[in-house]
Amino acid sequence: MTAITSSRGNTEVVSARRTESHDIPGIINLISNSTKKAFGRINVTYLLEKSNLAVTLSNEKKEAIAHALFLDYPNWSITDQSDWESFLNENYINNKCTPLNTLFLHLFVSREEYTAGCSQEIVRTIFNIVPELQFLLLFIPADENLDPALGSIFEEMTTMPGSTVDPNFTLLVCHRHQYYPQLYVRKARLEDHDDLMPILTRHSETLKEIYGEYFLADLLETQDEENQAVVGEDGGTAVGFMSLCSQVNISLLHECFDLGPFHGLCKPHPDDILKMAQEPNFQEGSQEAESVSSQNFECISDQDAAIQVILLHTAMLILNTVSHTELPLDDVRGKDFKFSVTPVFETEEKDAFRPVHRGTPNAFCIRLFCIDKKHETRSLTACILCICFQDKDFCIIVVPHFAPEFHLIQSFVRVVPFCTSTFNHELYIFHRAGLLKSFNIRRATTNDILGVEMLIKTLSLNESILNDLKMFTLARKDPVNFQILIFQDIEYIHSHYNIEDFIHFYHHQREEHGHLYHFVLNPIFHHYTKHFLKEILRLAHKSSLYYPIYPQYAEGKFQNPCAHSLTSALHYMVPVRPRRQIVYPLEELGINAPSEQVSKDQLGYALNYINRKLTLESKVSINTRIVVVGASDVGISFLETLVFCPHLKFNNLTLISIHGLPGKNLPGSKHGRFLINSHCFNDQDYAQMSLCSWVNIVVGKMTGINRAAKHVVVSKGKKVPYDHLVLCTGQQYQVPCPTGADISKLPTNREVTRKCQQRYTGKVPSNLFILCDDQDCLKAMHWLQENIVNSEGNVIVYGNTIDIYTTVETLLSLGINGSRIHLVQPPLSSYVTCLNNSAIKSAVEEALAKAGVSVYYDSVLAEWSESDHLGCITWASFMTNTKPFKLHCSAFFSFASRTVDYETFKAINDACLVYDGRLVIDTNFQTNDVSIRAAGPLTKFSNRYFANEWTHSDFSSKETGFQLAVSMLNLLDPTLEPCSEPQKDMDRLIPMYKGCKIKGGVLPGGYNYLHVSKPEFPMCLDIQLAQPNYGTEIITGEARHGNYFRIYVNEYSMVEAITCFSKEPLPVSNYICLYGQHERLLNDLCSRWKEMLITDLYSYFREPWSMAIYHDRFIDLKNELRQILMTSEVGSSAGLVQLLHGPGDGDDTDETPQQLLERHLAAVSFEQRAASRVLAYLRGHGRHLPMYAQPAGGR
Repeated sequence: MTAITSSRGNTEVVSARRTESHDIPGIINLISNSTKKAFGRINVTYLLEKSNLAVTLSNEKKEAIAHALFLDYPNWSITDQSDWESFLNENYINNKCTPLNTLFLHLFVSREEYTAGCSQEIVRTIFNIVPELQFLLLFIPADENLDPALGSIFEEMTTMPGSTVDPNFTLLVCHRHQYYPQLYVRKARLEDHDDLMPILTRHSETLKEIYGEYFLADLLETQDEENQAVVGEDGGTAVGFMSLCSQVNISLLHECFDLGPFHGLCKPHPDDILKMAQEPNFQEGSQEAESVSSQNFECISDQDAAIQVILLHTAMLILNTVSHTELPLDDVRGKDFKFSVTPVFETEEKDAFRPVHRGTPNAFCIRLFCIDKKHETRSLTACILCICFQDKDFCIIVVPHFAPEFHLIQSFVRVVPFCTSTFNHELYIFHRAGLLKSFNIRRATTNDILGVEMLIKTLSLNESILNDLKMFTLARKDPVNFQILIFQDIEYIHSHYNIEDFIHFYHHQREEHGHLYHFVLNPIFHHYTKHFLKEILRLAHKSSLYYPIYPQYAEGKFQNPCAHSLTSALHYMVPVRPRRQIVYPLEELGINAPSEQVSKDQLGYALNYINRKLTLESKVSINTRIVVVGASDVGISFLETLVFCPHLKFNNLTLISIHGLPGKNLPGSKHGRFLINSHCFNDQDYAQMSLCSWVNIVVGKMTGINRAAKHVVVSKGKKVPYDHLVLCTGQQYQVPCPTGADISKLPTNREVTRKCQQRYTGKVPSNLFILCDDQDCLKAMHWLQENIVNSEGNVIVYGNTIDIYTTVETLLSLGINGSRIHLVQPPLSSYVTCLNNSAIKSAVEEALAKAGVSVYYDSVLAEWSESDHLGCITWASFMTNTKPFKLHCSAFFSFASRTVDYETFKAINDACLVYDGRLVIDTNFQTNDVSIRAAGPLTKFSNRYFANEWTHSDFSSKETGFQLAVSMLNLLDPTLEPCSEPQKDMDRLIPMYKGCKIKGGVLPGGYNYLHVSKPEFPMCLDIQLAQPNYGTEIITGEARHGNYFRIYVNEYSMVEAITCFSKEPLPVSNYICLYGQHERLLNDLCSRWKEMLITDLYSYFREPWSMAIYHDRFIDLKNELRQILMTSEVGSSAGLVQLLHGPGDGDDTDETPQQLLERHLAAVSFEQRAASRVLAYLRGHGRHLPMYAQPAGGR
């Protein structure tokens, strides 16, 4: 907040922020004739979309007072945007402007009386936002006089004699030092104590604990060759302080961090062991590289030293570092950043090689740093490297995980820690060569191939990169083929990804979109990544760059982040969420179907994106160690929400899972059909998330939690440290425990029921399958194909959940004869069956009988016999309510008992977390440890809520994971406003989530099954139908004919349940969209049903009118229409909200509430406004919805 004074003496308190699209009307109102003369005719919307940086000053009423907009090329068409640097060098004296330190002012507007104050505040803000910025340039017509307020900021640049610059324009410049003078950095003296103490006051207690009461005086007095201190001085006053030490515990850092890219922070030595004795067999993603050597940088003191950066135009972009000072070309590793490897304990401990460095330490550390807030953007790094420890090349700093990122370390490189590191700080490194400021970025040519080959020779993808480079140099000779190569997928991207979260797509020309293929950068120049990307956009005349990451199973593509070359830039791009797609009935739509770019099926990939604006928007780095245990739907949803926060960069996300990340299935795999599908995520979703690019994966099982030391113990005793632990393990099917009853004595269920809950502690038979995830299913399918399909023997399926039916159908589809399959169902624990629909149950039983599957009801496992030498079940016996029976067995599938895994329970219980049948949590997901949260079926609410009947099992797992992430973001996201205090007693109520519960799969008989319902207690359908206020049940078709469709509309006319049972594949995503809709939106569903106009719901929901409801932006249309309805006003009367409260005490009216409402809506033309908005919706999404006719002229 800043107070500015107008020319009339009025004062306004203004705040500076980045400009948003809703500011455009206010900006247009500020444009005057003088603005048009100085800047030309401006399309504010277009210019804002293409800008690098735009700032708006708003007052306390949120009104725009002033606005400025900046780009990285001249504001008039003086020269091509890619050539302005050479243009300035050739035509102006003492020009020091480079693309790194310069921006051009393209628009400035303000309220006339506040121009002076606003212009000063905006310039200060711009220099504060962009620390590298030194100059602001502005071209104006030579015959125009700049506003005096702006004239006091800018000064004219002098042209060279004989300059060819257009005399009709004048170039003006604004210098940074006029607002933020460079700090004078010198050795600290004892006299600086009084200046520095006020700055250190806010941290004094912490510093006293570490260094003692007189720590500052001690640091100033005890300087020697190993311990030095510097201060930054402004106007004779010390405003910043650093305490430096040359003694660094290099061995400790070697144990905890991957220092390979930095030569272990040591000087080169002949006895260094940088490679394994035997040349390794490079696999996908494995990389070795030479390290940064101090010898390469001994002569980097010349300010004119330049780094040439090779730019390959759009199709192939590789940044190469070559220099007149022989900068290293070899030091580019995929392992320079945390997401560059997917840590797996088993492989890392067994096969990982760590270099041995025998040279002397080559680093000094910053022990203490503080700077006055007004000066924090003025870095001291350059100066301390010049005056302190000049024999060392690396400056390091360690910061706590919880410490927010400050300006100083934004120029440092974060070093990736090892998986087993328990070091409780983050390590950042800066190399002396990173001070270089002069870069020459240009297009690549065939002459650069050898240089690029030298740069990437140690990367596992070097051949792929070189091939792409050579292909590009050839493609440049044929512009037509080049354009096809780059832009063939842009329509697909627009249709399938939420790219409009970041740009207004139709303001960008087709040729302005580019595909980024490769980006290789020496890690010591990592802090220039955004500058390089900005230059790529400028020189290539692009506004957007896209980078796809393909799934692992895609032939010729790579999933592992260490296997693609963009690891050094990926964190500066934003991941783009995929869009939910409509499943179009193409035959029914005919010529009204959408184009192939919209409707075609294509291999899914994760899309990452950057544009001009994002190059100057820094993400907030969060180093807090967040460890998620369990790759359940809840855990994946939690991670997805964090990863797709575009303004945040999570550096320490870790997932502990027995089988790693899901989503590794090949398209068309049958093993995924063993278990019922929750439809939270599918393989396409996993491919489009590419969580492995952002999350460390630890393959193992949690066996312990050390709350005091804050680490999780996984398989083989490995430790994973955490700051926040999130438990999402869920519940799994367990090995059944036979009752041990002797069937020769003819026991019944009643006699031994209590024993069946015991935990099985023996050795698990090799042919007993407990299916909990895709990897279990894949293993079972391979075993069946090798041992059962082509042989004889029975398969027993035991349990009474819906998974027994999907498993039986999968067994049949594998070619196992139904007569060999025995379905054994234990007694139900409630009256609600897994299908809860008598018609569907009858159809399934009929299909089982037709296939020859034997079904046994109310049967309890009594005992099994294991082969002595094979360790597998040979026969199993079961008890019933009458007499027992015995079955020979070749494979046994159990779905009888689903509970919390014993090892998980033991880890929780040993950690003294409150466990009462399930892990106890509060409404904010917290356990009795504030650092540990939990969600999903693993948990239950505390008894103090008196809601034991509700658990997370009753809600959508995807929504639960999202809400868990929201609760975590409230703690970690510094950009969020503090949460308001909850209303009194609201913390005593459990949250009620509204997302639907879904289950689907293929049941016996080849029936495709889908059930969508609201979160509710399990209740028999027949009992629900008997309720007096049940609502309307609409059913078409018959289950046994495979065309059954049931929709339940509740008493409030909202769709509350959907059940499909069909022989044909189901457009599941379409039908899920029907949930929660009012029946009037479904083309008057109930009215048409009562008039007997609907005979088949399947064909009804394939009709063209329904496509808009399936569109992913339909929810936005509903919200806008609701907003129009709620904010409508009649003259000076209140809106609809107040109208619904009824007439006041003083109102004299005989109208009924319905008459009042009708008169109100007629008066405000609600129908006309709503119709206009609907038409705008259809026009805006015409690419997806071409089947809708629109009025001529777009009215």
